[in-house]
Amino acid sequence: MSELASQSVFGVFLAFCRIGACFMILPGFSSASVPVQARLFLVAGLSIALTPVVWADIAPPANPDTAIMARLIATETLKGGIIGLVVRFYTLALEFIGSAIAMSIGFGNMLGQSITETEPQAAFGTLISLAALIVLFTLDFHHDVILALVRSYKLLPVDGLFAPEATLSNLVDSLTDSFLIVLRLGSPFIIYSLAMNLISGLLNKLTPQIPIYFIFLPLVIFGGLVLAYFAFPVMLSLFGQNFAEMLVFD
Repeated sequence: MSELASQSVFGVFLAFCRIGACFMILPGFSSASVPVQARLFLVAGLSIALTPVVWADIAPPANPDTAIMARLIATETLKGGIIGLVVRFYTLALEFIGSAIAMSIGFGNMLGQSITETEPQAAFGTLISLAALIVLFTLDFHHDVILALVRSYKLLPVDGLFAPEATLSNLVDSLTDSFLIVLRLGSPFIIYSLAMNLISGLLNKLTPQIPIYFIFLPLVIFGGLVLAYFAFPVMLSLFGQNFAEMLVFD
């Protein structure tokens, strides 16, 4: 094989490492319900399609030397995984607040199959996660991710050294921002849960002879469903807007 051909093959493989590591973690694409073959062909097709776009950034470092190849493959996989993790943190934070919302309105014990994970999740939280995932795909979030991958070759060059300290700091910032956003989105349900539990506790102290819990639980569920009816459209809209403003896509 000629030097140009080997460099081209290695360049495509480097793109495959970064794109594949990112899509392996992305919400929706990384779901256990998506066949592995479909993910493999998707990443392979994207790698072939994007290699000409980023060839100027990939070609110079592409070297057939074994030691250099091993180092570049490892660093490219890490860089792609970091981009995927930033997006995954955002959806994982929503799954967390979805489970908290389900518990706060009395649906915490109704478990169902999770959309993105293999572990069971509260059915109400699964509904929130599925709706949010549909919103992200409707807003073409995968296009933003692909654009971020292309831009990442300027911010994180192939031959650049991997900085674990700065990377961990950025991941912690992304995780913090994600949880702060979803806490704000779920704040009406948290306030509702605190208020209802406070009222229930006071009534239980005033009338200990009456089983307040069994009388109050249907009211909590009904009020939670009414709140969800009015809050969900705004919650999902803000979720999509905040995703579009994630720093990783700047």
